[in-house]
Amino acid sequence: MANNQEVAFVIGHKNPDTDSICSAIAFADIKNRTNTDPNICYVPRRAGHINSETRFVLEKFGVEEPEYITDVGTQVKDMDIRKSPKVDRNCTLKKAWKIMKENAIVSLPVRKDDDSLDGIISLGDIARTYMESAVDTKMFSSAQVSFGAIAETIKGEIIFGDPDAKMKEGKVLVGAADPEILLPHVEKGDLVILASLSTHPIEIMQRGVSCIIMTLNIPVSDDMIEEAKKTGCVIISTYADTYTVARQLIQSIPIEYIMKTENLLTFNDEDYTEDIKSTLTDSRHRAFPVIDKNGKCIGTISRRNFLGIRKKKVILVDHNDMDQAVDNIEAAEILEIIDHHKVGNVQTTQPILFRNEPMGCTATIIFRIYQEERVDPSPEIAGLMCAAIISDTLMFRSPTCTILDKMAAGSLALLAGIEIEKFAKEMFMAGSDFEHKSPEAIFYTDFKKFNTEKILFGIGQVSSMAPEELAGVKEKLLSFMPSQCGEKTGINQIYFMLTDILAETTELLFCGDGAQDIVERAFKVTTDGNSCLLPGIISRKKQLLPKLLSAMQEG
Repeated sequence: MANNQEVAFVIGHKNPDTDSICSAIAFADIKNRTNTDPNICYVPRRAGHINSETRFVLEKFGVEEPEYITDVGTQVKDMDIRKSPKVDRNCTLKKAWKIMKENAIVSLPVRKDDDSLDGIISLGDIARTYMESAVDTKMFSSAQVSFGAIAETIKGEIIFGDPDAKMKEGKVLVGAADPEILLPHVEKGDLVILASLSTHPIEIMQRGVSCIIMTLNIPVSDDMIEEAKKTGCVIISTYADTYTVARQLIQSIPIEYIMKTENLLTFNDEDYTEDIKSTLTDSRHRAFPVIDKNGKCIGTISRRNFLGIRKKKVILVDHNDMDQAVDNIEAAEILEIIDHHKVGNVQTTQPILFRNEPMGCTATIIFRIYQEERVDPSPEIAGLMCAAIISDTLMFRSPTCTILDKMAAGSLALLAGIEIEKFAKEMFMAGSDFEHKSPEAIFYTDFKKFNTEKILFGIGQVSSMAPEELAGVKEKLLSFMPSQCGEKTGINQIYFMLTDILAETTELLFCGDGAQDIVERAFKVTTDGNSCLLPGIISRKKQLLPKLLSAMQEG
């Protein structure tokens, strides 16, 4: 991915299963391979922790797991961060002013050698310094201005003296009066601006001044240089007149003298704009430094940067429901949706490609896209998609499985070089190692939320080829499920499927107000209060969910 490319995230649902993860990886692959826009790159992401089955699949085919993304809301890094040239605390006011005017910025971050933030200076700070210099003639000694900076600012030349030496005491004095009147006012450490030799520069140096500036290119005599050697006075010559020199002198002050270093209002480039909006709008400041994850200052933002903020680009796979999507999906720009579930409630601001087909697995749809594009997936990607189909169709036993799923899995298995039945057993065994998992880990292995007008409910599912494993899971979940249901989570009812793949049977656990009545009406069964056996029911999407929704609507 090039630095100037825009990223589009391909993301599955929360609490991702194997199809959600593998389809995100595969679809990002086909999009990048057929992409004709060099300005965009497609990157897979995950919206939750990877379960043990999916981890086995990724390790089997040597594919890295996608990075975890919790939120697709806009962040500071999605704003137009104003980049500014690097300046340190030794930069003069003249240089700082020029940089700000050339870059049309009102504030300038001051950086240390490692690019971390040292302080900040604004045009207002510089203007205020100009006003204060009119009454503070000792500002230069307070700021300890170097004579080299003074010479550079007034376009002068140091005839004698150390350019790195600094003015540490005294005041600025313009030698425009007669010597008899001027000399009593000259003190040790002063900087004196002279317009003629008639002001007795040697006598002035003998008073212990730190610097003499000879204006209008007045010749500097050998006697003056000899006296400067004795007294340590720095001599600067310039073609400018005394008025210009006096006016420009203030510009030689280093910005460290006036920059703000305490109580700085800064933002991290990872900060979400929703979290900082009120701070940004309520502050009287006009620009704010932005710090990256390495502690480096990368520029500034202002209130008007909100106007042109770039939404994150997102492609959803294996879901199209707000409750299952990554947080703040409404703040992102959805480009496409590839799914095999019922139409949910995701809304977009403009027409998009929405491919929703009644398949047993999203990966089957994506494999068809590979075929349509006349592109073969790599053996690794083929293995991921084959695993997704096996997982989502419970090795072709689910009623959601179609002939196209079986055909796709067969073709992908050949490309990946795997034997389906052998691989399926290894994968399901890796995913059903429940003995060493906590109740919470098991519960959120594959858990999805659903909404009706009045009820928010969740359905989880784990599958195994070993009935004794499911019995142990039942004990763990029955004590854990009530903690995930109620005011704390906002979930009214929970249903959990313990599916025996070989027997093609599910034991349904449930909790929540009214859940028992809904189950009994949906499946015409009598329950023992928290569970019931449902022979032939193994699909959440096609068998369980429709019946639960129907019973809820009737109730």
